[in-house]
Amino acid sequence: MNKRHLLYLILIVLVSACSGQPTPALTVQAPTRGMPTPGMPTPGIPTLSPLSPSPSLLPATPATQTSMPPATPTLASEAWMQMPVVPVGVSQRVRDIYLHGQQLGNNPNAFSKVGDCESTPSWFLGDFDLGKANYSLGPYTNLQPVIDQFHGSFGRTSLAAGRGYAAATVLSVLWADPKLCHAGEIPLACELRVNRPSFAFVMLGTNDASNPVKFEGYMRQILDTLIQAGVVPILATKADNLEGDHSLNATIARLAYEYELPLWNFWLVVQPLPEKGLQADLSHLTFAPNRFDNPRDMQAAWPWRNLTALQVLDAVEHGINGQS
Repeated sequence: MNKRHLLYLILIVLVSACSGQPTPALTVQAPTRGMPTPGMPTPGIPTLSPLSPSPSLLPATPATQTSMPPATPTLASEAWMQMPVVPVGVSQRVRDIYLHGQQLGNNPNAFSKVGDCESTPSWFLGDFDLGKANYSLGPYTNLQPVIDQFHGSFGRTSLAAGRGYAAATVLSVLWADPKLCHAGEIPLACELRVNRPSFAFVMLGTNDASNPVKFEGYMRQILDTLIQAGVVPILATKADNLEGDHSLNATIARLAYEYELPLWNFWLVVQPLPEKGLQADLSHLTFAPNRFDNPRDMQAAWPWRNLTALQVLDAVEHGINGQS
């Protein structure tokens, strides 16, 4: 066994937050005030767009008499908590990234997943490649076209997502699949080369809670790699707060704002749910089948995660192509 394979095996043993999903257990509770209900696009979504700077989102800047270059707009520390679940429109930069990717030969009907174990198809979106017997759209039948368009991506196992993955992991050659990736190739680059997607869900942060200081730097490398490859990153906030101060979600939203990229504010989705959609470990999401017309199932986090992911993918794809 060569050193690369030995290191790979050692790292797999050391994975943390996804080292075994607790048995899915849905505690049925009466809907709380503000509980999301089927038939509504998203629960309690403000109308604020993360791509349109608003004075209320920006820190106050004192007046000055000297001529200064304009500062890069940034978000106030807690503004991300009010950002919509589904982004409102897309920026011109997103359209440019997409068009660049088409020139490079990216597949307009493919997306990739970048994240931890909760980005794998057994939990995230996989049912939508298994046929209609495995999900029920209920009042969201308008999402069937996006399911049809991206068929094959939902159930695909990404080379940049897996148990224990963190932001640094997808940039490390030690975590690359030796069977599918080239020597010296990082998991993210390997996934982009093999899948040639036009979009990528970036769902990281849970396994970065113990090292939040370096998270932003790793995320910038991930975003720069995706953009250079002509892949539109879709950044997701996380449901948990393992770091204790929501700083990782604040960083994710700030980067989306700075890079003018779509933000999927999943954190906002789970706030009205029982236990805010988290199991007893405060890390993993509560589970129920993807039956969007079943009120009991819609008290769990997983149906909402999959539903809103479809809505975001649909909104971004339509935004790029100029459709409402």
